[in-house]
Amino acid sequence: MSEDKIQCTSGTSQQPEEQEIDLIELAQKVWADRKLVFKACGIAVVVALVVAFSIPKEYATSVTLAPETGAKNATGSMGALAAMAGINLGSSTGEDALSPELYPDIVNSTPFLTNLFDVKVKNEEAEIDTTLYAYLKDDQRSPWWSVVLSAPFKALGWAVSLFKEEPEEGDVALDPFRLTVEETEIAKALSSRLSVSVDKKTGVTTLTVTMQDPVISASLTDTVMHCLQNYITDYRTNKARHDLAFTEKLYEEAKDDYTRAQQQYAAFVDANQSIVLLSYRAEQERLQNEMNLAYQGYTRMAQQLQMARAKVQEITPVYTVVQPATVPLRAAKPNKVMILIGFVFLAAVGSVGWILFVKDFLKNWKKSKEEAAQAVSE
Repeated sequence: MSEDKIQCTSGTSQQPEEQEIDLIELAQKVWADRKLVFKACGIAVVVALVVAFSIPKEYATSVTLAPETGAKNATGSMGALAAMAGINLGSSTGEDALSPELYPDIVNSTPFLTNLFDVKVKNEEAEIDTTLYAYLKDDQRSPWWSVVLSAPFKALGWAVSLFKEEPEEGDVALDPFRLTVEETEIAKALSSRLSVSVDKKTGVTTLTVTMQDPVISASLTDTVMHCLQNYITDYRTNKARHDLAFTEKLYEEAKDDYTRAQQQYAAFVDANQSIVLLSYRAEQERLQNEMNLAYQGYTRMAQQLQMARAKVQEITPVYTVVQPATVPLRAAKPNKVMILIGFVFLAAVGSVGWILFVKDFLKNWKKSKEEAAQAVSE
C-alpha cells in the first residue's frame, strides 16, 4: 500500500514538470522562428497604418439634457429606493405615456429622420452649404477599398439603367409613407449617426451626433436636440392645446353673444326712453336679463380660457441643457492606436499558431503522403 501511494505521489508530481517542459518546448519552438513573427508583425503595422489613415475622420458631438423634476412626478421613498436599484416606477399620476426610454426610438423613427432632410448644414470654410440630405448623399468620404468593392455593382447598375426608362424630372414631395430606395438609404445612414442614451436612474438623456465635419456635427446636434424637445412638447401638450383651441372658440362665441345682447338692449333703451308702457318695460327687462346672462357666460368662458392657457404652460416640459453642443477638436473615429494594436495582435497570434500547429500539421501531412507514394511504388 505504501509503495502504491509513493508511485501515485510521484506520478502526480511529474505532471506539472511535464507540462512545464511542454511550455518551454513550445516557447523554444516559437523563438526559433521568431523572424516569422517579427516579419508578420511588421507587415501588420504597415497594413494597420494604411487602413487607419484611409478611414475618414468622424467627429462626435454630445449634449446632455436633464428632465424637469417636480412633486407630480415624485414617487416617495419607494421611488427613490427603486431608482437606486435601477427600476423606474414612472410618474405616480400616470399622465405622461411618453417614457424617456422611448427617446431612442423616436429619434430613429422614419418621420423624425425625414424631417431632418431639409436641415441646412454648412462647414467652417463654407465649402459645403447645402441640405443634410444632399450632404449625406454627395459629400461623404469613404475609404479606397469601399470604392473598389462598389465599382462592379455601380457598373452593373449603370448597365441596367440603360434598359430602363428614365423617370420624368420634377420636384416630387417627400412621402414618409413611401420612400424611394435612395431616401431609405439616406435615412439609414442618418440613423446610424444619431445615438440617444437615457440613464434609467436619473432620467438624464445624452444625444450624440457623428459627422465627418466638426462644425456640421455640432450644429446638427443642436438642431436634433431642439427637434426632439419640440416633439416631446407637442406630444405632451397635444390634448391641452386642443382644449385651449376649443375654449378660445367658445370664448369668442360668448363674447359675440354678449356684444350682440348689449347692442340690442342699448338700441331698445335709446329708442324708447319716453315710453312708460308696461309692455315696453317688460321687453326692456327681458333684453337686460339676456344681456346679463350673456355677460355671465362671457366672464365664465374668460376664466376657463385663462385656466386652459395656464394648463398648457403647466404641462409643457422644461429641459435643462447640462452639456451644450460644442465643436469637437479631436476626431472620435477612427481609433488608430486600437487599429494598430488589433492588427499586430492578430498577426502575432496567427504567426504563432502557424508555427505551433499548422506548420507541423503540413509537414506531417506531406511526410505521410510521400510515405504512401513510396509504398505504392514499391
